[in-house]
Amino acid sequence: MSYQFRKANLSEIPSIWDILQKAIQRRKEDGSNQWQDGYPNPEVIQKDIEKETGFVLTIENQIIGYTAVLINDEPEYAKIIGKWLTNEDFVVFHRVAIAEEHLGKGLSKVILNYIEDFALSKQIYSIKADTNFDNFAMLSIFEKLGYQHCGEVYFRGGERLAFEKVLNK
Repeated sequence: MSYQFRKANLSEIPSIWDILQKAIQRRKEDGSNQWQDGYPNPEVIQKDIEKETGFVLTIENQIIGYTAVLINDEPEYAKIIGKWLTNEDFVVFHRVAIAEEHLGKGLSKVILNYIEDFALSKQIYSIKADTNFDNFAMLSIFEKLGYQHCGEVYFRGGERLAFEKVLNK
């Protein structure tokens, strides 16, 4: 498969929001409280894109995945209950979502591999992320890709598990 991972455009918000809405519904059906509080929403996506941090995964120009990728931009990570592996520059990603008709193909891992490439292209060797304690799919991906649990962080009043992966220089 020939995937592309690129910055999202404002005109793509409806397609991205459709993917995220279905992911929000899946989290609800899984019994999770993640993404059940009005976040994420179209305004969040718009801000991601305006800040040039919104990225899409495409195949044949069809959007099949979305994430936000930022550099050194997660204030809550400074308040970790635990300890990060590194204190260097880092890439952080949020809001990974795959289109419903493309689930089960390992595309979240594809996105995370592209994020590693992005980090290395910026000479950054740390990737930090967080997820809900009941997001078993993402927890499994973190384990398979070598992320290490570092502690907990808090967002919108909820505890999240914090992970870091140190990349080889």
